[in-house]
Amino acid sequence: MNNTSRSLLSALLASGWLLASHVLADAKTKTLDVYWVDSEGGGSTLIVTPSDESVLIDTGSPGGRDSGRIVAAIKAAGLSQLDHMLITHFHGDHFGGAAEVAAALPVGTLWDKGIPEQDPDNHPTTNFPIRIKPYREMTVGKRMLLTPGVVIPLKSAAGTAALQMRCLGVSQKFVEPTKEQLAAKQPALGEAPPAKPHDMDVDNENSAVFLLSFGSFRFFDGGDLTWNLEPKLVTPVNLAGPVDVYQTDHHGLDRSNNPLLIRGLAPTIAVMNNGPRKGDEAGAFATLKAQPTLQALYQMHRNMGAGPEANTDASNIANDDVTGGPKDGNVIKMSVAPDGKTYTISIPATGYSKTYQTKAK
Repeated sequence: MNNTSRSLLSALLASGWLLASHVLADAKTKTLDVYWVDSEGGGSTLIVTPSDESVLIDTGSPGGRDSGRIVAAIKAAGLSQLDHMLITHFHGDHFGGAAEVAAALPVGTLWDKGIPEQDPDNHPTTNFPIRIKPYREMTVGKRMLLTPGVVIPLKSAAGTAALQMRCLGVSQKFVEPTKEQLAAKQPALGEAPPAKPHDMDVDNENSAVFLLSFGSFRFFDGGDLTWNLEPKLVTPVNLAGPVDVYQTDHHGLDRSNNPLLIRGLAPTIAVMNNGPRKGDEAGAFATLKAQPTLQALYQMHRNMGAGPEANTDASNIANDDVTGGPKDGNVIKMSVAPDGKTYTISIPATGYSKTYQTKAK
């Protein structure tokens, strides 16, 4: 990290302006907590388990802003280290803040699909060797390889539901179906939409996909997985199964969020990690709104380039440039009850909160 980035990060942490008094530690409550940190169209999802273990999926962009917000969220949760860092793929808005986070607090285990030797998008002219250098050289406890079926070792706390975090796929390979999945009656997902051209940003297709379960509660995070690959998770065998909460793939871009995936996951809640001018496109938004199981859609930011056709209710938007309130830095938080039977979505900065019932297995 250069001196400018280090100074910026220190200033962000010292000021605490991101979270202020809005995100308080959940020590001893035994809830499973998820914080969608505002990396303004990047990826950074912090999970804090009932045993106070921490998992960060992606780290936002380099430069101090995103890493400062991530570290502030970790500290606001009452923690002093990051136990697991998971990187879905090697785009700067997902791995870029990793070295800065590791410089600010200890990181136990770093999980990724293997650092590519060359630009993962096969661009003929690239500065990828320069951009990946801090990540390659950062200090962590150990490095582990993500493969389909890998389970992140997390402890279940006494008196709470069973906890598991599993990698369903990575680098365009997915887990094999279980006997139970093969025997299960597969839901009708409707007609498959036409395939789309391969994403020019090739590494999106290689994204790692995760399923977090806590008792009967289930949360899906697919990184930037793309349109043509998403159906492999739900058809002809539903490898993921129905979920309660769906973090929209690829920030809510139309290049992802295939209707077959949404129908197969049948989420109750969707959370869109978009920026004010990135993600949350009209096609993906319409697909989600058309899903009959969906009760609510939450956005990190209002889509400033769109109207009601691609924006959820104002109360469900964490960072809204239109209202005159705080424009960025607010988290969306989820707390799952110790028995895994209910979960609450909140926007601490605005006081919004709503509780939902978990689907039965």
